[in-house]
Amino acid sequence: MRLSGPDCLVSVRVTRGRTWIAGILILLLFPTAFAQTDFSTFWKKFRSAVIDGDKATVAEMTKFPLSMPYGVKAVKKNEDFLRRYNEIFKGEANAAQCFGSAEPQKESARRYAIYCPFKDTPEDKENAPIRFVFDLTKSGWKFAGLDNINE
Repeated sequence: MRLSGPDCLVSVRVTRGRTWIAGILILLLFPTAFAQTDFSTFWKKFRSAVIDGDKATVAEMTKFPLSMPYGVKAVKKNEDFLRRYNEIFKGEANAAQCFGSAEPQKESARRYAIYCPFKDTPEDKENAPIRFVFDLTKSGWKFAGLDNINE
């Protein structure tokens, strides 16, 4: 028996509806299925921007307020970030040098971190207490904080 007329239209709508619902369920059940790929893409762009000293691009990829180490005032807005860029990326660690070989560490489904050594001892990979934190936000991955895990 072939469907024709209104019955055929109903069948097509039901099939489309089921497909749409199945797609939504997959995304809801596996929300982090694409997180690694998304972070990998984000990380490549962020790393390149820091290495190249592209402050504007790094600022666009940053969540404000940017969390800072204990006793250091948070970076509240883009203008502050641009003014304090050297403090963040060339202070205790040389981020451009570190990011060239650092591997992101997955801390949770919504957080990655990069650990860097002090800039005075760049080859000391065993002692890498400077932590750059990246969070998955509503608008995608963002640089969310800087920390010295020894403090």
